[in-house]
Amino acid sequence: MSEFALAAANLLGPRGWTQDSELVDPWLTDWRGRYTGRAIGLASPASTAEVAALVRLCAEHGVPIVPQGGNSGMCGGATPDASGTAILLSLRRMAAIRRFDAAAREITCDAGVVLQTLHDTVEAEGLRFPLTLGGKGSATIGGLISTNAGGTQVLRHGVMRAQVLGIEAVLADGTVFDALTPLKKDNRGFDLKQLLIGSEGTLGIVTAATLQLQPALAGRSVLWAGLSSITDARALLLHAQKVAGDALEGFEVIPQSSLTAVLDHVPGTRAPLAGEHPWHALIELAGDAASAEALPALAENLLASAFEEGLIEDATIAASEAQAEQFWLLRDSISAAERAHGPAMQHDISVPVARMADFIAATAPKLEARFPGTRAIAFGHLGDGNVHFHAIAPAGAVRGEWEEREGKAISRFVHDEVTAWGGSISAEHGIGQMKRAELARVGDPVHLAMLRAVKRALDPQGLLNPGKLVDTDG
Repeated sequence: MSEFALAAANLLGPRGWTQDSELVDPWLTDWRGRYTGRAIGLASPASTAEVAALVRLCAEHGVPIVPQGGNSGMCGGATPDASGTAILLSLRRMAAIRRFDAAAREITCDAGVVLQTLHDTVEAEGLRFPLTLGGKGSATIGGLISTNAGGTQVLRHGVMRAQVLGIEAVLADGTVFDALTPLKKDNRGFDLKQLLIGSEGTLGIVTAATLQLQPALAGRSVLWAGLSSITDARALLLHAQKVAGDALEGFEVIPQSSLTAVLDHVPGTRAPLAGEHPWHALIELAGDAASAEALPALAENLLASAFEEGLIEDATIAASEAQAEQFWLLRDSISAAERAHGPAMQHDISVPVARMADFIAATAPKLEARFPGTRAIAFGHLGDGNVHFHAIAPAGAVRGEWEEREGKAISRFVHDEVTAWGGSISAEHGIGQMKRAELARVGDPVHLAMLRAVKRALDPQGLLNPGKLVDTDG
């Protein structure tokens, strides 16, 4: 390894290679603190050419590579194992905007560009990148592509793969796959860029991308509705889609227990409605310059017609942008309020959109009966068929012990139920190392065999992000 480290230092220089523990150690633990590994060193190349040369060097010496963007993933997908045989490959120095065509609504940027920076850059030209999430201040474009990230705007615009027009990646042998040019039509065989999106760095290292942009929002209306059941939430979603059409930007569901937890945990927050309701829906309508003026009337019409059809018990429309942000703060603070309450097992799952409400209604009481004292809650993107299905530990449960003992059994139960409903155990957070064993346990054998075959073909030495996503020995 000393020979390799010397060669890496010569290749990348002092800014691009370090073995200084003070600089390396902060990146060896995922941000949730669940996984910690070891590494030979931290590589921070400044260009695609340097990435390619480094990958060739690693292939020559048999050194595994763990790519890392903002280190904000949820499943330990950017953390090395404990062997200390791998290097961490940070793309954070690669943060250039290579091309920005405002007229075509396209931007080409390095993988290390931070999502918030991208938002600010395109906003200055009257455009927006229609994907956002809580970690936008640290998440990088490369990481978002590698995990096929979602967020709160998927209902209208789709997940990350829907925003990617072109991609550049370094493959396991150090060759560069250059498909950055955006083509509306291209029938030259497999869509290889889509193969790399969501592969979590196991097939190639994303170094740049061309992204689709949208006109900037000129206005929005944010609504909050109280509902009697999750099935009413599904009916309200269908009604909103019918009434609002393309203006429907987001549709989130929140149970009363989660809202109460947020109100207790976050100082200064207030309930949007006067009374309590079993379920709540947070709805956002959005429009560009051509459609924003019609949003207030559209929002009022949506609620009035929903009242007439008996879909909602009470509702309100945010009277200002500040109040709209307060509504979203309630939604975005659920996980933090939950963590303050005690241990929980968190599941990022999806089932067919039309079945999600029924899944929640059937599975939550089933889980609570199977594990007495545990509370099941579901919240999130109902319109995408993706909710965060969490199991809250009984009072007095010891953090760490409960997750290892009963928590793992709960997760197996949830994943079995999701699979039986034709769903996915990972809707938007990826597999990483956290869910790899569960994917192998409940995954369709044909699906897993195809994943393994592709992995072996593109990374025969198994050096790209080993131990993540899929076990090639299965």
